[in-house]
Amino acid sequence: MKKRLFVYGLCLLGLPSGLLAKGDKETLLYKDAKVPIEKRIDDLLSRMTLEEKVSQLNQYTLGRNNNANNVGDEVKNVPAEIGSLIYFNSDPALRNQVQHKAMEESRLGIPILFAHDVIHGFRTVYPISLGQACSWNPKLVEQACAVAAQESRMSGIDWTFSPMIDVARDGRWGRVAEGYGEDPYANAVFGVASVKGYQGENMADGKHVAACLKHFVGYGASEGGRDYVYTEVSPQTLWDTYLPPYEAGVKAGAATLMSSFNDLSGVPGSANHYTLTEILKQRWKHDGFVVSDWGAIEQLRSQGVAASKKEAAMKSFTAGVEMDMMNNCYNKYLAELVSEGKVSKTSLNDAVKRVLRVKFRLGLFDQPYTPVIADKDRILKSESVAVAKKLAEESIVLLKNGNNILPLTRFSRIAVVGPMAKNKEHLLGSWSAHGRPEDVTSIYDGLESEFKGKAKLSYAKGCDFDGADNAGFAEAATAAKEADVVVICLGEKRGWSGENASRSTLALPQIQEDLVQEIKKQGKPIILVLSSGRPLELNRLEPVSDAILEIWQPGIAGGIPLAGVISGKINPSGKLAMTFPYSTGQIPIYYNARQSARPHQGKYKDIQTTPLYEFAYGLSYTTYQYGDLKASATAVKRGQKLTVEIPVTNTGARDGAETVHWFISDPTCSISRPVKELKSFDKQLIKAGETRVFRFEVDPERDLSFTDGTGKRILESGDYYIIVKDKMLNINILD
Repeated sequence: MKKRLFVYGLCLLGLPSGLLAKGDKETLLYKDAKVPIEKRIDDLLSRMTLEEKVSQLNQYTLGRNNNANNVGDEVKNVPAEIGSLIYFNSDPALRNQVQHKAMEESRLGIPILFAHDVIHGFRTVYPISLGQACSWNPKLVEQACAVAAQESRMSGIDWTFSPMIDVARDGRWGRVAEGYGEDPYANAVFGVASVKGYQGENMADGKHVAACLKHFVGYGASEGGRDYVYTEVSPQTLWDTYLPPYEAGVKAGAATLMSSFNDLSGVPGSANHYTLTEILKQRWKHDGFVVSDWGAIEQLRSQGVAASKKEAAMKSFTAGVEMDMMNNCYNKYLAELVSEGKVSKTSLNDAVKRVLRVKFRLGLFDQPYTPVIADKDRILKSESVAVAKKLAEESIVLLKNGNNILPLTRFSRIAVVGPMAKNKEHLLGSWSAHGRPEDVTSIYDGLESEFKGKAKLSYAKGCDFDGADNAGFAEAATAAKEADVVVICLGEKRGWSGENASRSTLALPQIQEDLVQEIKKQGKPIILVLSSGRPLELNRLEPVSDAILEIWQPGIAGGIPLAGVISGKINPSGKLAMTFPYSTGQIPIYYNARQSARPHQGKYKDIQTTPLYEFAYGLSYTTYQYGDLKASATAVKRGQKLTVEIPVTNTGARDGAETVHWFISDPTCSISRPVKELKSFDKQLIKAGETRVFRFEVDPERDLSFTDGTGKRILESGDYYIIVKDKMLNINILD
């Protein structure tokens, strides 16, 4: 069957798109590639019936049936006029069969838009987004997204539901794994990098896909870290915390957005006219479309704002959701709502134009089919794997290195223990698309390869990820006793983070903590390696660990970069994009909280008041000395800009990459401002003994102003502080 599909796909590709059309379609204006896109859209829209328009606004699924004998039925069951399909397969030939049906069996030959959740890689899976943010290397993230786009497009996917840029401050929420941490600016920068990587300069070049900013908006404010629940977000916080990443992504050209599940201060995200239309379409002038999250329209009934699926369809559509993802609300009721006058023909036409616009920009009308080529020429290419390895390397955060025990250059016997040591599946992380465990290098295999001929490795699993079976403790203790140092590999299963993966505690299961305590009895140094999709509670593990490395869920590179860090071949450079609290009970705890009425009081009395590891924290194998901040001017008038510089010297014995974060603080303002706010960052390689000067341009209107609860930017005169590490510089804005 697969061979027949492959040949069929090749046959399709041998036909010009014009010859695939019936009758005189190739002479129609909307079929002419030389005509401007907007004119093609208008021409096509003028020919469409009400039913054809509604069909373009619905999304179904394809490719979930893995039985090759049923492929024909799958193709048969797909309506030829459907607007989009979530494509779960990775075979471009099957995609071409369905596309051929759309082009040949529908009256107008409108191509289908094929989508998938390509969150951190298609087959070449790279680190989860939270790990990517810890690299503080947007260019590298852009390259990784370009790899994902290339593999996706060449496998039949035109559109990815990524990036997720929900600012998230509660690690109990499983979806923190999918975003870029707790800071609005960081989410904006990495969101823009992702959009550029996915979409490139030309989405129609056959190697790029349409991006989708999600989840619009406020989903990351999930109460108690529980998924899908109510979120209370004030207008002020909406504008200064949750909207900035989306505005940046829209300005970067993101083709689509996804509406959110959450109820935003009483109005669900998928029925919110203010965010979806007034802000997104009217203020920001976004001309692509919004797709609902899976079932989010129908779920307006669960949220108590719609009594029926028909009412849910009306509320969601009139709010500004153009495409219905697996709700079966638009396909059943939208035409009826138009006929009844409850949905205007003008708004329907606008929605259809938005969907068609994305299809035209992707080049689907001119090249509807995906070339069918060998796997080796489209997935897991050597240069793609190299990008994934590099990103995994820069995402690793060295949290502790007592007595500089790392790198391991003086130990000849290394015990590797723990449930994550030889596991491959869980290193892929959640939403790993078509990633396969067999593509992953385990931690143990990475260490074995790195230390071959240098040290002898032993292994013991010790325990499973959870449960109460400690029968393996004795074997692990013996391995530790016979070794010079122990590398303990713990963490989360891939399904413990991601959607619908809320957890009441950030602590690892008790069995994993007990394993570490058992190994500690052997009196050997402990290197704790953690793979997780969220920050972890480590207050009991930190005191008994000599060194701690957070590798997140690194994707197919797995243990290769980690082994290089442990051996010293790689100098770690990752820094946290999300705070590690001392305990789960400290949540919410994030660096840019607003100022307290009594900073010296109001703290918890039974635990420390500071986090275990703060935002932007991360160690290196070398040391850096920061000089004084200097500005081109310390007092400027409105409209003027200035430059701030800080010299950073590598005072250690080895080269290293250092990320310099600069923050601003407004000590007195007409509204309460955060204690400090990230405004820029820069990562540079500094050779041993070298001094590099980091320069930042400060635009007061952009960097020192604040956004009020209506979205208006305000710059007040007075003093501001620019902060880098423990250095502070006063800047005065004159009247």
